[in-house]
Amino acid sequence: MAAMLEINNIHTYYGNIHALKGISLTVEEGEIVTLIGANGAGKTTTLRTISGLLKPREGNVVLEGEDITGIPAHKLVYKGIAMVPEGRGVFAKLSVQENLEMGAYSRSDKNGIKDDFERVFALFPRLKERRSQVAGTLSGGEQQMLATGRAMMAKPRLLLLDEPSMGLAPVLVESVFDAIEQINREGTTVLLVEQNALMALSIANRGYVLQTGQIVLRDKAEALKENEMVQKAYLGME
Repeated sequence: MAAMLEINNIHTYYGNIHALKGISLTVEEGEIVTLIGANGAGKTTTLRTISGLLKPREGNVVLEGEDITGIPAHKLVYKGIAMVPEGRGVFAKLSVQENLEMGAYSRSDKNGIKDDFERVFALFPRLKERRSQVAGTLSGGEQQMLATGRAMMAKPRLLLLDEPSMGLAPVLVESVFDAIEQINREGTTVLLVEQNALMALSIANRGYVLQTGQIVLRDKAEALKENEMVQKAYLGME
């Protein structure tokens, strides 16, 4: 059976800059897979290529056996991919409720949408308390919850998360990662890009390590946590 997501020998450029140099990876249905690496390693570029925001010059992206390379991002939502971008990107002038409604734009099943509102509010009670508040006035942590909740309203089968813990207080980081685990337990496959490698590897099944646009290591998350190079470079251990 085909993996949920396969990317094969992807080469992506920004102008003349060769950002991804032949990356291949797979994500099986039901997994949490993480990409770790330093700033500029190509993690965000990988997610942007998968989600249709960037088109690779070579290689292909395959979702459940279907080649989706080059399909624009707004059309991929209908195929079951949603992305929570780095920096959150909420609609600052809309309310929490309106932001979540925007997440469901690709759907017409009114009862299902209503159920998913409740699901998001169960996952992030803080959003329920602030449902009529303007999103731009929320704290960073609340905006991260909202961006994740908005992506969940599209009912994705594959959720791409780009740096969900960036800029958050440690106590909020934990609640965001708890939510990611819960989303996964409820049946959504997750591909996670995260600077906090220790947190990412603690919830992931498998991980890939990127350096300057190439994958240099791939293994089960537990094995990567024990890997000497990973410990020194990404986990702050000497």
